Amino acid sequence: MSTSEGQPETTAPQQPDASASESRLANRYGAPKRSVPRRARIIGAGVAVAAAVVAVAVYSIPSSAGTVSFKDVGFSFPEEGMATVEFNVDKSEGSTAACAVQVLNESYAIVGWKTVVLGPKVPETSTQNISVRIDSPAVTGGVNTCWIVPEDEA
Repeated sequence: MSTSEGQPETTAPQQPDASASESRLANRYGAPKRSVPRRARIIGAGVAVAAAVVAVAVYSIPSSAGTVSFKDVGFSFPEEGMATVEFNVDKSEGSTAACAVQVLNESYAIVGWKTVVLGPKVPETSTQNISVRIDSPAVTGGVNTCWIVPEDEA
């Protein structure tokens, strides 16, 4: 065939059917995932930030059980088989605290141990002078840790 001007008619290449192509791709690779709308992403991010703020607030509020801190002051060995450990304790008013006092030898092995309970009537800040029985020569003594005793265990 020719056109009116004498040139042969060219046919346009056939375009593949877009829906058939998408259908073949979906069958082969699975349907494309739908994207989350922008508004839903913003709401989700806002909820996550609010949850993080609440979590930080909850963990930053001191517990009702109270707090306790300690500082070693010194130690001595007044007689053979005994050690004296002196330390300061700061605890919440009206709470009961317990402190684990330890005495160590030159190899840092524990040669004496005593748990001291400081009841609610002990002042918030106090200095404790505790005698600990030891089973071999020691070189140092101090507090290992202190904690607040729950009311139901006090």
